[in-house]
Amino acid sequence: MPAYPRAELEEMVARWLAANRDAERAGDWIQTLGAMYTEDAEYGWNMGPDQEFLARGRRQITDWALGFHMEGFEQWSYPYEHVLIDEKQGEVIGFWRQVSPATRPDGSHYEVAGIGGSWFLYGGNYQWSWQRDFFDLGNVKALFMELAANGQLDAPVKRKIAKLAKGQAMPGVYPLHPAPGLGGKLKGLYTMARIAMFGG
Repeated sequence: MPAYPRAELEEMVARWLAANRDAERAGDWIQTLGAMYTEDAEYGWNMGPDQEFLARGRRQITDWALGFHMEGFEQWSYPYEHVLIDEKQGEVIGFWRQVSPATRPDGSHYEVAGIGGSWFLYGGNYQWSWQRDFFDLGNVKALFMELAANGQLDAPVKRKIAKLAKGQAMPGVYPLHPAPGLGGKLKGLYTMARIAMFGG
C-alpha cells in the first residue's frame, strides 16, 4: 500500500465528510458519493453469521451499495464522531452513528445503539479504492423491530427485510461460506478485515 502526503489524506477526508452531509441534505447518496470511488473500487460489509455484501466496481457500488441498499434510508443521518488517518498506508477509519429521522414521543430520534464505522483504502485522485463498513447488526435489528412496532419503518426497508427472511436474492449479497473471491491485493486486505473484525 503506497504512502500519501498527510495533507492529501486530510483533504480526502474533508471532501468525504462534506459529501456525506450533502447526501443527507439531498436524500441522495448516489449523486454525491458515487464519484468518490475508483472505477475498480470494492465496498462490502457483513450481514450476520451467514451473509456478506460486496460490490465490485463503481457501477455496482452506486447501483447496489448507494442505491438499492440505501432505499428507505434517504432521510437518515450518519454523523462521523472521529476519524483516524494513516498516510503511510493510505488508510482511513471513520466512526459514525446511525440516526433515523423518526422520533419517539419524547422527541428524541431513534438511533442504532453503539457506534459503527468504515475502513477505507485511499486510491489517489481523491477517491477510495476499498471500503469495509462495520456495525452492530444486533442493535440494527433491535431498532428496526422497534420502528416496525411503532409503524415507523419505511416501506422499502420492510420489503428488503421480507426478502432476506424468505431467502430471496438481493444485489451483492453472498453466502459467507465460501466468501466471494477477491482479486489481487485486496483479497488479503479483505481477509485481514474479516479476521480483525469478525474473527475470521
